[in-house]
Amino acid sequence: MPSNICILWPTSPIIPITRCILLTLPVDCIVNVLKAVCLLSDDKDRARDYWNNMENRGISVILFDLDNTLVDTAGAGKVAIHKVSELLKNKLDHANISDICERFVRKLFEETFDPSSGQTIDRFRINHWHEAIQEAEAVDPGQSLASDCYYTWKTTRLQALALSPEVLALLEDLRCSYKLLLLTNGDSQTQREKIEALRCEGLFSAVVVGGEHDEQKPAAPIFTHCFELLGVKPQDCIMVGDSLDTDIQGGYNAGVRATVWINKRGEFPSDNTVTPDYTISSVLDLPKVLDNLR
Repeated sequence: MPSNICILWPTSPIIPITRCILLTLPVDCIVNVLKAVCLLSDDKDRARDYWNNMENRGISVILFDLDNTLVDTAGAGKVAIHKVSELLKNKLDHANISDICERFVRKLFEETFDPSSGQTIDRFRINHWHEAIQEAEAVDPGQSLASDCYYTWKTTRLQALALSPEVLALLEDLRCSYKLLLLTNGDSQTQREKIEALRCEGLFSAVVVGGEHDEQKPAAPIFTHCFELLGVKPQDCIMVGDSLDTDIQGGYNAGVRATVWINKRGEFPSDNTVTPDYTISSVLDLPKVLDNLR
């Protein structure tokens, strides 16, 4: 974008000036000049309408969630659990493998990891497997087996994560017209490993990981941080994600222009959840929403 723009003044009938003046101004001064002109106008009503139209211009930033929005993390997790099941069949005789795996998945879903505890996320999740086996089999499996289960699960899940060719093409197309920001909740190590495995960081103007901040989605401060990173206002942005509780509620809390819920399973929101502005079954349908917002 050029650092200066020449404008023929005036370009609207807001101020009764009989002559046109050629001005060369820095790009970032144009909006402030227009606002000042509106404030000085003799026709305040028309000036207010003009400025409101300026304020309601199209969006410039798309905030994306990562897991189960851009990538099928749930699907990758199922592949990883299947791999661990095969491992356990070879290690444990007559064990209830499905019960062990279900217990681990439940612990993973309910976990509240505190990085300030001095424990790594790897050690924390090895303990999930240790407890799951111990609870299901009523025996102490030892740390070695729990560690094997965890690293088999972790490695397999990371290998199974991928941006589909269609999603990759969508992001490549969108970044030509919008700034894209990745906003993902979760532990810093875990999410950064996913991003590295996907090799997707270059697609975004910025990447924000919730675990690296005091508060995660849906808290408003992390959204404010995103806006400040890109030098934009909330109304310049939309939030796209699969979670009503974090992505959509967070976007609503932060005052973004619109929230877009990825509802892959055709679920119906409960009465006590936030209502998204748009609902689509796949992120690939996002261009239709963007057309509507123009």
